[in-house]
Amino acid sequence: MAMDLENKSFHFIAIGGVGMSALAKYLIERGASVTGSDLQESKYTHLLQEKGVNVSIGHNPNLIKENMIVVASSAIRSSNVEIIRAKELGLNIYHRSDILKMISDEFSENENACFIGYSGAHGKTTTSGLASYILSKAGLSPSFVVGGIIPDINTNGAYNGNRYFIAELDESDGTIQKYSTDIAVINNMEEDHLDYYKNGFEDIVKTFNKYLSNNFSQIVVINNDNDGNKKFMKLYPKYNYVTFGLENADYTAKNVKYNGFGSEFDIYKSGEKIDTIKLSIPGLHNVYNALAVYVSLKTARVNVKELSKYFYNFTGMGRRFQKVAEFNDITVYDDYAHHPSEIKTTLESAKKGKKENQRIVAIFQPHRYSRLQSLWNEFKNAFDSADKLIVTDVYSAGEDKIEGVTSEVFSKEIIHCDCNYIQGSIEDITPHILKMLKENDIVLTLGAGTITKLGRLLYEEYEKAK
Repeated sequence: MAMDLENKSFHFIAIGGVGMSALAKYLIERGASVTGSDLQESKYTHLLQEKGVNVSIGHNPNLIKENMIVVASSAIRSSNVEIIRAKELGLNIYHRSDILKMISDEFSENENACFIGYSGAHGKTTTSGLASYILSKAGLSPSFVVGGIIPDINTNGAYNGNRYFIAELDESDGTIQKYSTDIAVINNMEEDHLDYYKNGFEDIVKTFNKYLSNNFSQIVVINNDNDGNKKFMKLYPKYNYVTFGLENADYTAKNVKYNGFGSEFDIYKSGEKIDTIKLSIPGLHNVYNALAVYVSLKTARVNVKELSKYFYNFTGMGRRFQKVAEFNDITVYDDYAHHPSEIKTTLESAKKGKKENQRIVAIFQPHRYSRLQSLWNEFKNAFDSADKLIVTDVYSAGEDKIEGVTSEVFSKEIIHCDCNYIQGSIEDITPHILKMLKENDIVLTLGAGTITKLGRLLYEEYEKAK
């Protein structure tokens, strides 16, 4: 039974996270009362404050009141003063996935609504954001909760009624098992988050099976070119699959042409051309992302052929090949890629779009010691398309160090391109990195941590040195 969210009081601990802030935005528009705290200000806290959310910088036990629904980020420990106070008051403490479940239940239980969930190791933020963008621009007023700021709309969460609900569903910690979608989009399956999935791909497959088994009547829109997806479909043929890919699928993308950092392709269904899509975002992976969105919206009975123009107007999600700085004929793009295959795909896309006189300079901040350790060899082979690689210290995300797993050791094993390791905080290393750059460089900052600040810092350092 869906919870009546109106007039409920929610408090988010670490409200400035991209996932937490999306939920907070949705709830405030849904009629709930929302407060929150975070250790520092950010663009996400500022956007929430503009919507009237009371955001406190710093954690304070006095913020916790009786009858509140307390939501805590995964990074919040039991020693947090607000957690301690919530327990003293006998309050339940919810994970953000529990709140997304409360929200999505309103749609799952409404036969006139359509809940589309986008999942997979890669592409779920872009596909959920693109779907939300297209429906919004077409005036179809979707409600959505996604993992990045959507261009032009300038938000990552919104409540716009009970017809369409778009959500990014995270499999990293198994919480995807909680949801019951009408259309489940699976971009890909591969080994990742091995700190949680101790048995690797075997556990990931079991998790997706539990997720899909929540609603056997749903349609599963799935990438037929992905090896992990193929293995899953062979193991679990019982679901209602609609496949997409470059060949041997229900929907295929053909005649793919690249134009700088954009592309164009035809969509075929059952051997018949049904549409042509143009994109202004780079790479084959975004052809797959656009195809996933096209098929899922068509499956939801949206007249997507009339909306094709909006695909080209989409400029990409925040932190997904996002241009963040330009100076001295150097262009800096920021990308959230923190898994080897994501990094490889991003750099290959940059290589396809670059001109002859340009270098691809990758600046990589490893995310979590456990991920770097478990995917060490895969990371070593992820930077082949870069002309130069700069490796910063590991962003721990709260993990303890692992002996021998360091950026310095890793950088010494890179043989496919010129590689340097630089020690220190992002702020401290900025002047040293600036000296390594040349005119016409295409710079990509890669990682899920503080590396996202580097583009702005490089620009500021350049201006200061002029």
